[in-house]
Amino acid sequence: QVQLLESGGGLVQPGGSLRLSCAASGNIFIINTMAWYREAPGKERDLVASITRGSVKNYSDSVKGRFTISRDNAKNTIYLQMENLKREWTAVYYCNARQLSRATPGDVPYWGQGAQMPVSA
Repeated sequence: QVQLLESGGGLVQPGGSLRLSCAASGNIFIINTMAWYREAPGKERDLVASITRGSVKNYSDSVKGRFTISRDNAKNTIYLQMENLKREWTAVYYCNARQLSRATPGDVPYWGQGAQMPVSA
């Protein structure tokens, strides 16, 4: 099992900045893509940004230019730097990691417990 621990969430004002971190621990083999998702109140969980082991990045259109995802493979940690935050981005932000399966082809997904990020004055 792989455990993911998010940190850095909390109340932030509109227009403000925040940095989330997600550290993986446990039975780590090879973690491939890691990502951030968010779940706004009453909505489905959506992809915000992802980053491969080789640091190829992908962003949802809504956050391009405002969010930056980065990764430290030595620490099995990813970060999400968020700038100029909007009220509608209030959500629980979840970390996701896909680890290469030792038993079958493909990856095994893991989820963190989520970090609350209310954006409010």
